[in-house]
Amino acid sequence: MNIGDGIALAEFVQRRERVLRALGPSVGLVLAGDGAPPLSGRWLPDWNFYYLTGIRDEAGAAILFDPRAEDPKKRCTLLLRPLNPELEEWDGLRDRISEKLKKATGFQTVLRAGSLARLLTVAARKRKRVACLHPFSTYPAEVSPDLALFRRVVERTVGVAIEDRSTLLAEMRAIKSKAELAVMQRAVNASARGFGAAVRVIRPGITERDVQRAVEGGFAEGGADGPGYNSIVGSGLNGCVLHYMDNSCPCEDGDLVVIDAGARVGGYTADVTRTYPVSGRFTPEQRDVYTVVLRALAAATKAVRPGVHMSDVEAPARAIIEKAGYGDFFPHGIGHQLGIEVHDVTPDGPLKAGMVVTVEPGVYIQAKELGVRIEDDVLVTPRGGRSLTDAIPKDIADIEAAMRK
Repeated sequence: MNIGDGIALAEFVQRRERVLRALGPSVGLVLAGDGAPPLSGRWLPDWNFYYLTGIRDEAGAAILFDPRAEDPKKRCTLLLRPLNPELEEWDGLRDRISEKLKKATGFQTVLRAGSLARLLTVAARKRKRVACLHPFSTYPAEVSPDLALFRRVVERTVGVAIEDRSTLLAEMRAIKSKAELAVMQRAVNASARGFGAAVRVIRPGITERDVQRAVEGGFAEGGADGPGYNSIVGSGLNGCVLHYMDNSCPCEDGDLVVIDAGARVGGYTADVTRTYPVSGRFTPEQRDVYTVVLRALAAATKAVRPGVHMSDVEAPARAIIEKAGYGDFFPHGIGHQLGIEVHDVTPDGPLKAGMVVTVEPGVYIQAKELGVRIEDDVLVTPRGGRSLTDAIPKDIADIEAAMRK
């Protein structure tokens, strides 16, 4: 069982203790999710479960929170699916429940998932309150997993209330600890290696896939576990497609190439976009559009501070782009929360110190096959926004100088 990814075990224990305090008398449940290892990639847990445990290789696991349990050791219980030696010959050997496993996970009580139904029913009957911690689903989708189980419990007992605590983990995850920020900075540093590798290979005739390979190879050289999301490498018209992922076309002389990619280190990812001229030099029109987007980025980053909403961050960037006559070509928002997920959970309310957000203005003129996006990862500090990605060049002179080399 792999635990931590650069975060100390004590921090995961502290996160769970914070949930226990916040729940009061209510019973809570966080599930890792089910599934077998895929043939491509790897199985991934529910990220709230990962945030609370550091475990990402235990499908079928769950955490049961019972803050008022008479035995303090049973107020936070880790439940793991039963051992299956024949299956594990294929998918990986797993640990038996032991004192060693308890110490490794930081849980004083570890049981098998077959106990969940009984434990949850007894706890709900005693406390009379259960709290949804998973985010709620929109109505076409299945209900959130904890709500589904709670409804089954309520059908079989009397007087149990279900309450909404679905924003609790989002609020916790959004404020990064020093350890989390250190891991995220490692992801940014690995991303810088990837973008540096891209600059060295971009030239007319190379394919978008070649650039992607260079970027992701640089991530690996920088110590990353891999990309944090599907890398976007779009040249010419493809640079106007916001989530372009084919990465299959040639990069032609006179085009711009938009690279939106970020390295993952441990459990955290960076998210960076830079736009480069395939020829090594921006044309006058490309320079004009790029300068507008760069100014918008600077204005939005300056607007990042505690107490404002992302709409307040977007406003100065949009004003600059609209004044330049490109308002119709900026179709997306200014950014999003960043952390364990590239589009990380977003709590209600304004920005707070310790959050990391992306700031990513863009202009996309399809008729001219000209797309420009520039994106930084910005830490919200008590004094304002601080870019974590400034080491990846974005000024025109710096980009052209790097490409000349």
